[in-house]
Amino acid sequence: MIADGYDAFLFDLDGVLYRGAEPVEGAARTLASLRSLGKGLAFITNNSSRTPEAIAEHLTGLGIEARPDEVETSALATAELLSGRGVASVYVVGDDGLRSALAATGLTLTDGTRAAEAVVVGWDRGFDYAKLAAACVLIQRGSSLVASNADASYPVEDGLTLPGAGAILAAIQTATGVNAEVVGKPNEPIFRAALARAGGGRPLVIGDRLDTDIEGARRLGWDSVLVLTGISAAADISTASAAPTYVAERLDLLVDHE
Repeated sequence: MIADGYDAFLFDLDGVLYRGAEPVEGAARTLASLRSLGKGLAFITNNSSRTPEAIAEHLTGLGIEARPDEVETSALATAELLSGRGVASVYVVGDDGLRSALAATGLTLTDGTRAAEAVVVGWDRGFDYAKLAAACVLIQRGSSLVASNADASYPVEDGLTLPGAGAILAAIQTATGVNAEVVGKPNEPIFRAALARAGGGRPLVIGDRLDTDIEGARRLGWDSVLVLTGISAAADISTASAAPTYVAERLDLLVDHE
């Protein structure tokens, strides 16, 4: 089975383990099987809006065992990047997960009326014109523009998608003419942090997006699985910059002995 060749399994969330409020069929059984085999697990997500505690609670509610210390988010990766650079103040367009991760590193979160060293953008369900205007004014005055991720959409129930952080980011970039530094997938830091959470060893990345999950694995020379329960379809592979090592219609193919 596929699982035999790997030590650490790095799972994307939306479109892989669940769609909106509905679990993907076989997800709980697959992860339970991997745990029983002694494999390391981590959950890696570009979703910056929720804390690791909230994500673990959501997964547990779907019958999928998960701990907060197994969760690596783009919010955590962004906070680590900025604090490592000595950034002191930020204006945040984002929800609780991003705000709490940044505040936990000692960054000052401004209200948009005062100067900030960086404008940090993630998914924000309360995004409006006032936040767009504040971000644009700060950037014109010299604030750098940093995004937790650039995912244009995310999957929900019934095969539909909704606007993601990338859609918000696009509005700010269009208005200012400034391109953001993007921290989350497919960039390297978030993947390496997730592997550390899983205990190291030979990793396998499992995701539903060719442009983030599979491309990120390619950049690091890691193997990957594209599951066809989210954004990307098998027909998209031929035109993508990165091809997965495996393609699976069902997540339980990871532990299938056939």
